[in-house]
Amino acid sequence: MTTGPIHIQPTAPLAERVLLPGDPGRALMLAQSLLTEPKMFNHHRGLWGYTGAAADGEPMTVQATGMGGPSAAIVIEELVGLGARRLVRVGTCGTTAPGIALGDLIIAREAIAGDGTSRALGAPERVAADPELTAALERAAGDGAHTGTILTTDLFYRARPHPAADGALAVEMEAATLFRLAQLLGVRAGCVLAVSDVRVDEHERIADDALASAAERLGRAAAGALL
Repeated sequence: MTTGPIHIQPTAPLAERVLLPGDPGRALMLAQSLLTEPKMFNHHRGLWGYTGAAADGEPMTVQATGMGGPSAAIVIEELVGLGARRLVRVGTCGTTAPGIALGDLIIAREAIAGDGTSRALGAPERVAADPELTAALERAAGDGAHTGTILTTDLFYRARPHPAADGALAVEMEAATLFRLAQLLGVRAGCVLAVSDVRVDEHERIADDALASAAERLGRAAAGALL
């Protein structure tokens, strides 16, 4: 970023550690549940963000990225330009892998770059998360969380099977972009996801109350990894 931020317009200080939900509503929920006295960091373009004190008393920011790699790339680039140094995507995902249930947490060690944004940024077929931050996410998530490879794609509907996606635990829309930008910008990035959709024998979608509960567990795991 060669100029000041264009799409993020800070109204409060930015912390160097940031949680990145896609959904602005989830950003508000996580800020209210994880931070003390959160103050709105950004509301420009509907990309809500908040900064407050985390459980250790130090600042943490929760900033929505919007949906998909292009929006996430803009937000991440501007956050890093403002001083973010450790970033964790906290989002939802779908899975076709057996043994994974609705509401389960999945920690990404790497993302298959099946999206256009990460490839436009020069990503190889697979792009890795920061190993130390990933290990911290595994510890914070505890027993029952799944860890492995995920697939990043551009499409929520009508997505076609990716030729390199065999063995991927989940599919989502932003992680490969985050991991690739972290490599390019010299910062640390991780990703933890809650399973909102399962497609094995038939399509199952998580209920709203169960999704809210999973999002809270998701946020606690991510925040714990950054303490």
